[in-house]
Amino acid sequence: MPDSTPWQVQPRAPVRRRTHIVTVVVSVAALFVVLLILLWNWDWFIPFVDARASAVLGRRVAIGHLHVRLGRTTIVTADDVTIANPDNFPQQDPLARLPGLTVAVNVMDYFRSSAIVLPYIIIDRPRIAATVLADGRRNLTILRPNAHNEQPPPQIGDLRIEDGSAHFVDPRQKSDFVLAIATREASGTAPAEITVQAHGTYAGQSISGDFVGGALLTLRDATHPYPIDLRLADGQTRVSLVGTVQDPLKFAGARLKLKLSGPDMSALFPLTGIPIPPTPPFSIAGNLAYARPKIRFTNFVGTVGSSDLNGDIVEDPGLAGKPDATMDLFSRRVDLADLGGFVGTPPGKKSTPGQTPAQRQALARAEAKETLLPNTPINLPKLRAANVHLKCRGDHIENRATPFDNITAAVDVVDGDIQVHPLSLAVGNGHVVGNIDLAPGPRDIVKARADVRFQHIALSRIMQATHTFRGEGVIGGEARIDADGNSLASMMGQGNGEAKLILLGGGDLSALLVDLTGLEFGNALLSALGVPQRTDIRCFVTDLPLNNGSASTKVLLLDTGEARITGRGTIDFRDQTLDYSLTTRSQHFSVGSLPGPIDIMGPLGSPSIRPGTEVVARAGAATGLGILLTPLGALLPTIQFGVGDDNACTRATQEEQQPLREPLLRHRAHR
Repeated sequence: MPDSTPWQVQPRAPVRRRTHIVTVVVSVAALFVVLLILLWNWDWFIPFVDARASAVLGRRVAIGHLHVRLGRTTIVTADDVTIANPDNFPQQDPLARLPGLTVAVNVMDYFRSSAIVLPYIIIDRPRIAATVLADGRRNLTILRPNAHNEQPPPQIGDLRIEDGSAHFVDPRQKSDFVLAIATREASGTAPAEITVQAHGTYAGQSISGDFVGGALLTLRDATHPYPIDLRLADGQTRVSLVGTVQDPLKFAGARLKLKLSGPDMSALFPLTGIPIPPTPPFSIAGNLAYARPKIRFTNFVGTVGSSDLNGDIVEDPGLAGKPDATMDLFSRRVDLADLGGFVGTPPGKKSTPGQTPAQRQALARAEAKETLLPNTPINLPKLRAANVHLKCRGDHIENRATPFDNITAAVDVVDGDIQVHPLSLAVGNGHVVGNIDLAPGPRDIVKARADVRFQHIALSRIMQATHTFRGEGVIGGEARIDADGNSLASMMGQGNGEAKLILLGGGDLSALLVDLTGLEFGNALLSALGVPQRTDIRCFVTDLPLNNGSASTKVLLLDTGEARITGRGTIDFRDQTLDYSLTTRSQHFSVGSLPGPIDIMGPLGSPSIRPGTEVVARAGAATGLGILLTPLGALLPTIQFGVGDDNACTRATQEEQQPLREPLLRHRAHR
């Protein structure tokens, strides 16, 4: 028994030592955790985060400070975030500065399913400086997702922007504007919204606008339509876009109403990329939708000047090239004055409502000019900016209250080359049909080719709105031109071609001249010709060849109930002047019925009438008729094609081919 006690106590020493060791280890670990917590700095991770962000954005990203609050939902805050410009971009200011960026991350969702769930993102006072250089380089580009990256995009619960702004500068487009961006949280029944306010210049015009849309994160919610309300003023052009989009990221399921208005549709070019000639004030509204890759503006209705305009436009923006637009337009009533911009004249007229002072002044200057043909250069860069395929038709077309019917045209503009195939005007039972080609050449010169045919055009139908013309008449003929130039005036001034026109049975000559030339000039011309104030037109025939911008008369014959009038002279389109001589011969021969010729001379817009030279005497007026023999014979096929076979023009030309020597001999014997 004495040595049993020492044997039982000895094993307890190792147990105590192990307990002591565990206590020390736990204490050291606890101390290490405490020290780690006290000394930990999340800024140590900044180089890693900077590198990852730079790789994603393709430009250097720098973070000033990084803060993390761990938890089931971990909050990460980055201060003084800077996103640099691309390499070799000369701008010193960075692309973006973000004084504060807060991101909430649901850690448990990532551990369970590898899904990146961000309950909210808050961006505090972001400042973006987006610039486009003269050579086309830009520091702001839209990043496309990597097709080989299988990682799904993050799920974001809420995105808030506080007091953000973006400054856009593009000297090539003469644009410099600022966007103020912010989000408004939901309150009561009002949903969360994003608001954007714009001000500055765009395409050289002052711009201002307001946008209100749904919360940014609802952009990804295809189950609820995304609301849009945009009001934009670009110069004097007004744009309104209101409605919803089912899938805004794809712009699919759009139910949007687009309204456009302003003094001139050509001002829409910077907004649409489609070149449009100058127009009078306009207002149109229709439905806007998008079906990749095309934008559709459909079922629009509106007015342009005194004309109505309806139809559909489908545009491929051509992100990899130039825009391509297909238009199908329809008008119930077209005033030709509204189409003046297509030929280089100021569009509209004095009575057109809503004109700007500049438009009224341009119309006044055009009316005061003595020249008729416009010299406004064709803007080839604009024509080359987009390809356009246009079909248009109109029920009723007017020009100075003169009605036409059923106008149709098919126009293709491809790489600046304009083809009108065909242009067709139905006038009563007759037609005017033409084909026009305008091809851009070197040094901004346009090569023009045109041919027009007039078939059985009822003159009374053209003149019926004047309420002064009486009688019936049929117009036929043809015209063609081959010319180079950069405006309508320069093309005519260098053109070659011809015009052959026949008017059969034109009714009251005095009324016709008064309506076509103006009361004072019409009456003065009748008096100078020695024609009674009231006489019927039986036939009018003219053949004007055009050589290097000068049209010299081959044939001009006017057959009335009282006399036959012949003409000789030139129309010089190079300086837009007229130098013409008309001579009258009575149908009933007498000495008193042989007046001397009269001259019509001066600018095309305002010619003057005066007695002709005595070189063409009374006898000479009669013998000069023999000049018409050969040209009139050559015109017979054109006359028959234009107005028919058996008519007064055919009989008049056949009679004028006779030498008429017997009356002249009697006249000389009588003297």
